[in-house]
Amino acid sequence: MSAAVLRIGDDGRAVKALQAALLERGFNPGRVDGEFGGGTQAAVLAFQRSEGLLADGIAGPRTQAALGLVDSPELPDASAEMTVQVASRMCPFTPIGNIKASLPVLLESLGQAGLGHRTMTLMAVATIRAETESFLPISEGRSRFNTSPSGHPFDLYDNRRDLGNRGSPDGERYRGRGFVQLTGRFNYAKYGPRLQPPLNLEQTPEMANATRVAADLLATFLGASELQIKDALLNGNLQAARRLVNGGLNGLDRFAEAYRIGDSLLPT
Repeated sequence: MSAAVLRIGDDGRAVKALQAALLERGFNPGRVDGEFGGGTQAAVLAFQRSEGLLADGIAGPRTQAALGLVDSPELPDASAEMTVQVASRMCPFTPIGNIKASLPVLLESLGQAGLGHRTMTLMAVATIRAETESFLPISEGRSRFNTSPSGHPFDLYDNRRDLGNRGSPDGERYRGRGFVQLTGRFNYAKYGPRLQPPLNLEQTPEMANATRVAADLLATFLGASELQIKDALLNGNLQAARRLVNGGLNGLDRFAEAYRIGDSLLPT
């Protein structure tokens, strides 16, 4: 059984079943009358917080599945709506041929990771714009932040213990790559085994620039912080959402513009 999304203002038998399930779990919605009002919304919020779900007061598939009302917690897939044209408007400086080449791979990776719904699809495309702009996996270029004035390329990364690097040539070998700019020996070793199929990216770091691997890495990164990302976006905090992936605010202006454009184009 699939779930219709239930929210404040809705009514009918599905809402009544939701209210009864909430009451049975100890979250009193008030009268079990089939009217989704403030009391039902408050009970949904309390249940979501109790279960570690996104606390948005909306009873979607995951909330209803947790209440035993539906079999599948899968959210509606947004891949059909995220067209090349939508992605191109989100990334207006990107050659459309690059989007045509990479977008289907990205959407497939998101779907296989259970992240093909609207919010995370928008997050993924906006992240790619902030990280690479070209919509192709790329290697990090030299800059004053990674290369000293008289040093070899990426020498400022060589001894970064926070990245797990162990001296030259780790800085250059494990420089940023892919759609999400995977950086540092530690992260190459950590995320390679999480892919399907698993890869030894510590031994073959250049594989992070293969389109499918780059898309899978981005999906893995997003999946690791899905709840926190969605909570930040629910509250309009694009800075927090960006920081959860980037670790800082680099590219925030591009990320925010892309997300807002996509949000206005994709149906809710």
